Amino acid sequence: MAKKNINEMSFLDHLEDLRWHLIRITLSIVIAGTGAFVFSRWIFDVIIFGPKNMDFPTYKYLCKMSKFLGVDTTFCAETFPFTIQSRTMGGQFSADVWTSIYAGFIIAFPYIVYQLWKFISPGLLENERKNSRGFIIISSLLFFMGVLFGYYILTPLSINFLGTYSVSDEVSNQFDIGSYISLVRTASIASGLIFELPIIIYFLTKVGIVTPEILKKYRKYALVIILIISAIITPPDIASQVIVAIPILVLYQVSIYISAIVVRNQARSARNSQTKNVKNV
Repeated sequence: MAKKNINEMSFLDHLEDLRWHLIRITLSIVIAGTGAFVFSRWIFDVIIFGPKNMDFPTYKYLCKMSKFLGVDTTFCAETFPFTIQSRTMGGQFSADVWTSIYAGFIIAFPYIVYQLWKFISPGLLENERKNSRGFIIISSLLFFMGVLFGYYILTPLSINFLGTYSVSDEVSNQFDIGSYISLVRTASIASGLIFELPIIIYFLTKVGIVTPEILKKYRKYALVIILIISAIITPPDIASQVIVAIPILVLYQVSIYISAIVVRNQARSARNSQTKNVKNV
C-alpha cells in the first residue's frame, strides 16, 4: 500500500505513522541492547567501572595538572576509599538489563534520529529538506560528543568528589551498584541530550517559537537555568559546575547564531517567493 501524501493524511493517519516510527525505534533499542547484553561483562569492567579506577585517563591528566600547579589533590591517590556492592538478590541482574537498555539507546541513537527525521521531514518544504540534509549526522555527532563529555569529565569529577567525601572516619562508603550506575548513566546521557541544544533551537526557530532576539533578550535567564542544570548533574562543588556550564554556554551562543541563520534564510525565501509572484503577475 502506497504511503499517503502528507497533505492527504488525517490526524489518525499521522498517529498511525508515528506509531510505526516509535515501534522501529523501540526495536532498534532492543536489538542494540541485546548486543550490549552479550558483551555486558566487558561493558561493566572497562566502561562502567573504568572511572572507578585511578588509572582512568581523566585522573592521570588532572593529577599531572595538580602537580604542575603545586596543588594537593585526591586525583593522585592510588585507590578510591569506597566499594561497590549489591544489596538485593536481583540487583546485579537488574543492573545488567537496564545498563544494556541504556547502552542500546546510545548505540541506536543515529537510527532513532533517522526515524524522527522520517516522521517530521514530509512536513518541511523541499528547500528546507535540502538545507537540513546533515541533520542526522550533526545531531548524532553532538549527542556522542555530549556522552563523551559526560563520561570523561562529569563522571570522574562526580565520582572523585562523592567517593572521597566523608563526614567522619566512623563512616565507610559502600555504594550500591544501582546508585553508582545511575551516576554514570545520568552524567553521560544527560550531557548527550544537553548537547542537542542547537538542534532543538533550530527546529524551534523553524516553527517560529524562538528568534535570535528572544534568545539574546533572555540570555541572563538562560545563564541562571544553565547553572541550575549544572548543579543538578554535577557534584556540589563550584569547579565541576563551572566546567559543565562553559560548554553549555558555548552551545547556547552557537544556538543564537543558528537561529539567526534560519531567520535570515526564511526571510530570503519569502522575498524570492514574493519576487516570483510579482513576475508571474
